[in-house]
Amino acid sequence: MSAGQRLREPRVEASGLHAPPKSRNAAVEIFLWSRTAIWAAALLAFYTFEPNRHPQAARWDDPTVTHDLGAFTDVWARWDSVFFLRIAEHGYEHLAQSATAFLPLYPALVGLLGRVLFGHYVFAGIIVSLATGLAAFMLLYRLAEGRLGAEGARRAVLYLALFPTALFLQAVYSESLYLLLSVAAFLLAERRRFLAAGVVCGLALLTRPVAVALLPALALLAWRSPERRRDLLRLAVAPLLFAAYPLLLWIQRGDPLEFLHAQGFWSRELSPAGPLGGIWEGLRAGWAGVRQLASGSHTHTYWPSVAGTDPLRVAVINLECLAALVLFAVLTVVAWRRFGAPYGLFSALSLAIPLSMPSDRWPLLSLPRFGLVIFPLFLALASIGRNARAHTAIVAVSALFLGVAVSQWALWQWVA
Repeated sequence: MSAGQRLREPRVEASGLHAPPKSRNAAVEIFLWSRTAIWAAALLAFYTFEPNRHPQAARWDDPTVTHDLGAFTDVWARWDSVFFLRIAEHGYEHLAQSATAFLPLYPALVGLLGRVLFGHYVFAGIIVSLATGLAAFMLLYRLAEGRLGAEGARRAVLYLALFPTALFLQAVYSESLYLLLSVAAFLLAERRRFLAAGVVCGLALLTRPVAVALLPALALLAWRSPERRRDLLRLAVAPLLFAAYPLLLWIQRGDPLEFLHAQGFWSRELSPAGPLGGIWEGLRAGWAGVRQLASGSHTHTYWPSVAGTDPLRVAVINLECLAALVLFAVLTVVAWRRFGAPYGLFSALSLAIPLSMPSDRWPLLSLPRFGLVIFPLFLALASIGRNARAHTAIVAVSALFLGVAVSQWALWQWVA
C-alpha cells in the first residue's frame, strides 16, 4: 500500500463509510426505547392509580380473553382488543354481528401465534404488534431518508414514536400491521414492483377498511409508470385478495356482506354530505365543547352525552378530536405539496373515509388514532421539524399528551 493510499484511507472512512449502519439502527433504537418507556408508564399508571380504574370497566372487559400473564401483558388488552382476541380464538362464527367490522388478517396472525404459544393470545397479540411495528419504523425511516435525509428520517420516526396515540402500536390492535403494510405498499410501488404492491395492498384491505385509500394513491403511481396499463392491472390483485373476507363470512355466518352493516353497531352512519358532514358535525361538537367548558357545569349539557359520562369530559374529547382534525388537515396539505400527489391523496382519503361516517354522539370518534397510521403526516411533520423551536415544541407536546393517554388507557378510560 502506497503512502498516498494510507493517507486517503482515513478520509474515506471519516466521510461516512460507517454512516449507513448507524442510519439503519436509528429507527430500531427509537422504537425500542419508546416502547420500553410506554410499557413502563402503563404499568406505573396501572399500579399507582388502579383504584381510579373506570367504574364500568367490567362492562367492556372480557376476562376470558383479556387476562393472560398478569398485568405485564394484560394492560395492553383494552377496548377493541376484546374483539380481536375473540376472533383470534373462535373466528367469526358465533360472535355478534358487530365483530365483523374487525377485519381478519390481524386476528388471524394473533390466533396462529397464540396457538403456537399454548393459548397465550394476549401475549401473541403484543408480539405481532411489536414485530410489525418495528418493521414499520424501519421502512418508514428508509422511505423518509430518501426525501428528508438521515436527520429528517430520524425526526419522522421520533414523531411517530411519541405521537399521543402511539401506545396502540404495542397494544392488541391492528395499527402496527396496517402501518407496516401501507408504508411497504408505497415503497414497492415507487420501485415499480406493482404486483407486489397490489398484494401488500390486498393484505392491508384485510386489515383495516380505510385501506381503500391506498388504491387511488397506488393507481396514481402506476399511471405515471412507463407501462401504465400493465401496472394498473397488477394492482387489481388487491381487491381480489380482499374477496377472501366475504368468502370467510359466507362460510362461517352465511352472509358475505355482513361487514358492510356492522358500522351501524358503532353509531356510525354514512353522511349524505360525505366528509363535509363529519367536518360540520365536528365543528358543532367543538363549539358545544367550548361552551361546556366555559360554563363549568357537570349537569347542563351543550352536546348530547353518553349516559354516565361527565359533560365536561365529553367536551374535552370532542375538542381533542377537532384539534386532531385541524392538525391532520394542515399536514395533509404539507404532505401533498412537499412529497407529491400520491402522498397527499392517500392522506386526504384516509381522513375522508371516517369523516364520511361520523358517529352521532362523537362526530370525530377515534380520529387521533386513525391519524396514527397515515404515515405521510409524519413525513410532513418531520419537514416542519427542521426548525429547532418547532422540533422542541412537537416533541414536548406529543410526549405530554402521550403520557396522559397511556395513563387513561391503563385505567380503561377511553383513548382516541
